[in-house]
Amino acid sequence: MGFKENLLNKIKINELASRVVASLQGPDSGVTFDREAMRQLLQFAPYTHLKERDLDLYVLDEKQDVPEVLVLDNGLAIYHTDIHDVVLRKSPTVKEMISIRNAVKILSDSDVRVSKRADSVKTVHRRCLADLDLSFQVSDIKDLEIDGAASLESGYVDGVVEGLSLFAELLDYRPAPRSLRVSHVKMWGSLAEKEGGNLFYGPVVLFSLMDNRLSMVEEPVAVADENAAERLRQIARGKSSADRDGAAVFRFLGQAVLETKGADSAEKSESDLH
Repeated sequence: MGFKENLLNKIKINELASRVVASLQGPDSGVTFDREAMRQLLQFAPYTHLKERDLDLYVLDEKQDVPEVLVLDNGLAIYHTDIHDVVLRKSPTVKEMISIRNAVKILSDSDVRVSKRADSVKTVHRRCLADLDLSFQVSDIKDLEIDGAASLESGYVDGVVEGLSLFAELLDYRPAPRSLRVSHVKMWGSLAEKEGGNLFYGPVVLFSLMDNRLSMVEEPVAVADENAAERLRQIARGKSSADRDGAAVFRFLGQAVLETKGADSAEKSESDLH
């Protein structure tokens, strides 16, 4: 796959991992979790899916003496032991439970369990990202600029959002803090803590889903400064002028990527789950 496809996969992987972790922290986390998101996440990882008895197992290095085995249930545990041992502990038959030795294993799996729940999701997340080739050439970034500008000109909203999301991933731009958000306007920007813990947001990209209007504010805004925040909201609503508009925003983003990362960049680090 090419650079754009790999970057889209990274975004998808991050979103799926975040969904699963969030579901493990919710009020119903002890009962269930986002199983479908976890299944989709595992499709990006080098695990082999096996069905043993009533268990969904995902196995890494199946041919090794001590493979890594994830059990897709509410515990989301990862074990370093063989498949037979995992099946015995997680879904024993009556005959297997009669054995005292087996009973000890069934009652406690701490000797072979290496992680569970959110920690296991983070392990899978890392494995999903490990083999993604995110190196790029100048032409790759220029193609993102061109595609984004073309989507904007044609009024293809999904294409614009995709293009901006790709640049946001490359530049570590985040969604706007809640106090700055405006209905039907998507925002991405750099969020930084400065000057005694004060949060600053910017540069900020603003895209109105209602009228396909793309704009940008280059100067960071103090999130706690209500006057500055109100100006940003007025720009988001199209009631005040921005620093850049239209396709010029994509050109700015492309140049920012090349200046901060450079061509032939190969960033494979794990993004924070947020």
